[in-house]
This record gives sequence, structure tokens and C-alpha cells, in this order.
Amino acid sequence: MKTAKRTLMSLVIGTFLVASAAVAAAQATTPIGPQWWPSRWGPGDEAGASNLMTPEKVLEAVKLITTGKVYRLGRPYEPGMPSRGLRSYKLVIPTLPTGGPFAKNKLIFNEEFVTGEIGQVGTQFDGLGHIGVLVGAEGDLNAMRFYNGVTGAEMVSPYGLKKLGVEKVKPFFTRGVLLDMAGYKGRMLDKGEEITLADVRGAMTKQGIADIRRGDVVLFNTGWGSLWMKDNARFDSGEPGIGLEVARWLADRQIACVGSDTWATEVQPNPDPDLRGPVHQELLTKNGIFNHENLDLSELARDRVWEFAYIFVPVPLKGATGSPGSPIAVR
Repeated sequence: MKTAKRTLMSLVIGTFLVASAAVAAAQATTPIGPQWWPSRWGPGDEAGASNLMTPEKVLEAVKLITTGKVYRLGRPYEPGMPSRGLRSYKLVIPTLPTGGPFAKNKLIFNEEFVTGEIGQVGTQFDGLGHIGVLVGAEGDLNAMRFYNGVTGAEMVSPYGLKKLGVEKVKPFFTRGVLLDMAGYKGRMLDKGEEITLADVRGAMTKQGIADIRRGDVVLFNTGWGSLWMKDNARFDSGEPGIGLEVARWLADRQIACVGSDTWATEVQPNPDPDLRGPVHQELLTKNGIFNHENLDLSELARDRVWEFAYIFVPVPLKGATGSPGSPIAVR
């Protein structure tokens, strides 16, 4: 009997060790390369590249404000706007007035009820809990890894992420750079057209931008945003954007956030049919660099505003994967 118990215990321990070794091996060589955690800001960090928002970056951005003109970069949230998959958005006014009249002065008021994937529709800011990678068996929460190596098991909750919620992101006030790829090429870029590093350098030279700096926000104007609410089917069918070459170049420069007038910022479909969303993983998951999508960059491009103060505070929705809201550019 004792021998049988010892044998059973050995089998259990052996199985556990084999499983642990398999997870460790998967983590050492993940589907997106070597293990990327812990973060440069420490194993407990949940703010990612927003840690680069320093007083020095604020003062640098302030120096770019010479005219005082403010550009709103967010689009209106409205029914029928382009959305990916089954994502939805709905706003209703329950009754009009919603309340009142009250007191002698007959006060009345209105309020709204909003439903939808509020952090992932319209102009949207991707948080660090939005994108991850499966490094082991499908369905294993411990094999789901996100920024800083946080596992799905550490995050899971039906009422918001327990880690990497967008409320952990610090406010942005920094140098913004617009790379006008449509202006550089003299046309709207095409669906599936990848913005190469040669394109980026060519646009920078044409626009007189000397460098991309640590803590910058880099925005790409592709012209694809001109389809918004005009040809939503085409807008949603794919898009031009950056690939891994440019994403890694930007990560090497330690930018804080990337963004564009498209719904993903990265080229869709990817030229490699075996990849889906690799730029998101490279920037968000591995480097903690944020992504601001569906921006309206048309006025900045029209006025040839290439450098500006970029200001945005994510809505602190506790446990959310992203944030709505409109960033502004001030020149």
C-alpha cells in the first residue's frame, strides 16, 4: 500500500514538473519571441510607457505651442460609425425630461444611458490589458501573457480587469509628431499597404522632422480616415498601416504612444497571412506602448502641423481594456 501511494505521489509530482517545465519552455520562446517581462519599470508596473510622461516632456511640449490653436483629434460617437466585428454602441435618453420639474423654480434635467464596448469603439485608446499572447495550452489562463508578463489568471474578473486596467495609465502631455504618409505619397494609402521604414524616413525628411524622441506620441495620417461615415464597409474591410519593421524602430526609440486615422494603426491584412495583429503585440504587450486609433488627423495634415503638444487623459474606467475620449493637439 505504501509503495502504491509513493508511486502515485511520484506520478503526480512528475506530471506537475513536466507541465511546469512545458510552461517555462513556452515562456522562454513565445510565439512573439523571447520572454519580454519584467518591464523596464519593474515587475509590478501597470502604467507602461505612460511612465515617460515627465515634467521635462511637458516643458518640451509647451515650447511647441506658438499659436494657441487647438485641434480636436477625436471623432463623434454616434450610431452607425464603423466598428469591428460585433462591437456596438448605443446612447439613449430614457425620457425627456429625464427628471423634474422640481421645486418652485421647476428645474428639469436630462441624462443618457450608454451601452457598448465603450473602450473599443470610435476613437479609442488601447490599454495594456487589451492585447496579449497565448504561450501555452489554449484555455489555460496562466498561459495567457500580457504586458509585464501579467497572466490571464491574475486579470480575470467579470467586472473589469484586476490588473492592467486603463485607470492605471498616466495622463499624456508630450511632444506629438504627425507623419503625413498620404501627403508624402500624394494619395490615400491602400488597404493592405504597409508603411515601411523607408517611407517613414522619407516623410520625416520631406516634413523637416529631425528625430523621434523618447516619450513622443507618433501619429500616422494615411488618408484612410476620409472614408469614415462615408464608406464604412470599405473602411472596415482592411487598412494601410505600419508593420513590424516600423513598430520595432519606434519601440527602439521608446515612444509613449502610436496612433492613426485607421482602426488598428497596423497594416490589415498583414502581408504575412500567418500573422494577425503582430504590431499590437510588439507595442502593447512587449513594450507597453499605447495605440490611439480612429483619430481625425485631417485638419493637422491640412494645416501642415507636424509637431505639437499632444494632450490626453484616458477615462479612468476601472478594469477597462481601453478608453474613449478625444485627444487634442495644441500648436
